[in-house]
Amino acid sequence: MLKVDHLTLTHRRDLTDLVRDLSFTLSPGEHMALIGEEGNGKSTLLRCIAGGAHIPGYIDMQGSIRLSSPAGYLPQELPESDREKSAYAFFCDSPSFYDMEPRELAAQAAALGLSPDAVYSEQRMADFSGGERVKLMLLRTLTEHPGVLLLDEPSNDLDGETVRWLGDFLTACPLPVLFVSHDEALLSRAATSVLLLERLRRRQTPRAEVWHLPYDDFVQERESGFQKQEQIARKEREEADKRQARYEAIRRQVERDQAGVSRQCPGTGRLLKKKMHTVLAMGRRFEREAETMTAMPEREEAIFARLGCDPLPPGKTVLSLQLPELRAPDGRLLARDVALTLRGQEKALLCGKNGAGKSTLLRAVRDALAEREDLRVFYMPQDPGELLRGDSTPLELLSRTGDKEERDRNAVALGSMKFTAEEMQHPCRGLSGGQKAKLMFLMMAASRANVLLLDEPTRNLSPLSGPVVRALFDAYPGCVLAVSHDARFARAVFSRALRLTPRGLEETEFDGI
Repeated sequence: MLKVDHLTLTHRRDLTDLVRDLSFTLSPGEHMALIGEEGNGKSTLLRCIAGGAHIPGYIDMQGSIRLSSPAGYLPQELPESDREKSAYAFFCDSPSFYDMEPRELAAQAAALGLSPDAVYSEQRMADFSGGERVKLMLLRTLTEHPGVLLLDEPSNDLDGETVRWLGDFLTACPLPVLFVSHDEALLSRAATSVLLLERLRRRQTPRAEVWHLPYDDFVQERESGFQKQEQIARKEREEADKRQARYEAIRRQVERDQAGVSRQCPGTGRLLKKKMHTVLAMGRRFEREAETMTAMPEREEAIFARLGCDPLPPGKTVLSLQLPELRAPDGRLLARDVALTLRGQEKALLCGKNGAGKSTLLRAVRDALAEREDLRVFYMPQDPGELLRGDSTPLELLSRTGDKEERDRNAVALGSMKFTAEEMQHPCRGLSGGQKAKLMFLMMAASRANVLLLDEPTRNLSPLSGPVVRALFDAYPGCVLAVSHDARFARAVFSRALRLTPRGLEETEFDGI
């Protein structure tokens, strides 16, 4: 069991509360989805609950966190200290690994789509695909036999088959589970309750709400509640406006009557003075009633963004790639006879099993287009560290000239992505995964590129941002080649789906991505 009492998490640098006075209990078999916009403190909260070395050094904590048994924590990204380790060394760091029966370990590895030999591999963790790394991290977490599971974006980079396995696993899991996910299908399937983190009033006021409902019911009831509360609040305000208008008319009439009373009519003057006291008392009563009116509902607005470019002619050949062999960075053969052609405003999706070589192929396309002067190409890597310098701030990364006018424009752009003024000055290494994704979106928008190469562009974005992001790419007038396992994103944006297999690329349906 997990019990959180009156927990407040404060960022030391700018004294901003990410979470304020949060209390909830997570019981065995309850699977709580932790959702909210990027930068609202979801990953920070998980790390604080995990405790020990996971607690961020930039956070002050008040309140209490009680665990009936140790938690198993799956971070959003593989820690830098583990990237150079072999898979075997990574597992050896967990004492419980030595207590596992080989048969049990092999069964869990197989359930995740991993070969049992992967655990004993000397391959660097950094050289595995993003999906393979997530699977290895999840496998090690499970070998520790935790009493509570804390999972930060466990579906990131997983292929469709493994995401379905993860949904089965979470649905049947008898442990308390607190998990962050952007995958709306996984949330719909696995979440039995929801913890929503918001930051209102220009992101200065944190609010946390626990909904003891499955995810789909939460979405429906929350929207219904907003509409009902807004309807009541608007009706009350309309009636109050009418009362106020009548009051103002009466008050003005009494004031005019008082001004017109001559000194020869003292009795009339006294009556009007008494009437004015009554009118003013009515006004004060209306003010008290206004304070008790139903509040207009507050919710955090979704991100706002623009993505444009000079449109490409539909028939223009953007890419004609022929690769006899596609090899991983360590030399492993991934596929043969890879042929890929892209034209004009085409939007093509790359899919396939984890480790098939999708990211490797995307980098090969990037290299093939590097010398094209007739195209403007932007590459968004799966690992934000390839694009974002850890010590730089968001404002510094977006700066080209350094002048005040550009800085002001960049601040407005960051604000549209829900960065606060303080967060614009934070080093990138301290940003959440979702904030890094938003920053890469802004860099992409600023590039005005007409060819986008995207590796899991929605992997760290909140489901609350999903509709905005899908509309953004659907309306984009350039060419897009993207790796994604996000089924809703795929169906909304792309016209082609290409599956990478050892035999090359094959046209496929969007089912089972």
